[in-house]
Amino acid sequence: MSRRFSEIAFTPLVKEHQLEHGSRLQYERVEQTGLPNDSLGAYEQEFIKRRDSFYMASVSETGWPYIQHRGGPKGFMRVLDPKQIGFADLRGNKQYISLGNFDHDNRVALFFMDYPNQTRLKILGRVEVHEHDSEAPALIESFRPADKRDVVERVILIHVEAFDWNCPQHITPRFTVEELEDVLAPVRERLAKLEAENADLRGKLSVSTQET
Repeated sequence: MSRRFSEIAFTPLVKEHQLEHGSRLQYERVEQTGLPNDSLGAYEQEFIKRRDSFYMASVSETGWPYIQHRGGPKGFMRVLDPKQIGFADLRGNKQYISLGNFDHDNRVALFFMDYPNQTRLKILGRVEVHEHDSEAPALIESFRPADKRDVVERVILIHVEAFDWNCPQHITPRFTVEELEDVLAPVRERLAKLEAENADLRGKLSVSTQET
């Protein structure tokens, strides 16, 4: 737990519950001695670059939270510097709920999941949307994905305020097709070798039977 993350997340009501359930003293020490963690380190940056999806939470004008899943090729969420990340916002179902929420409140929470290794990175930040401003054309072009069928409507930049790593408890391991291919490749290679050996043995056995 980082100092900056606790400063944002541990509101007075949160602290009351921590006190009630016996964890307040532990987190109080973190607030006093923990690292700031308001800038992404090399490990966090590499972790983000390897992700092919993330969850994004915003808050509406009515106070309701809204969570959206975003996916793409690995690296579609780009690390621009230790304090800034961003992604191309592609044309989708045209509901624009997150976009409207950002007009009301630019604060955002992100979850980056690594299911196979039961790891998750939480980021708190502030959104900066580029669509109709003077910077938008250059940003949209620089963030344009390789698939020409994807239509980039805007670029969303996120200024990092804090981050924290969650413990792996209760994260169920899940694997993408790509991750399974990496695991299964040696198994398939071994099976192919065994099948070739079996075919060779069957051929030798057939010849031996014919000779007798």
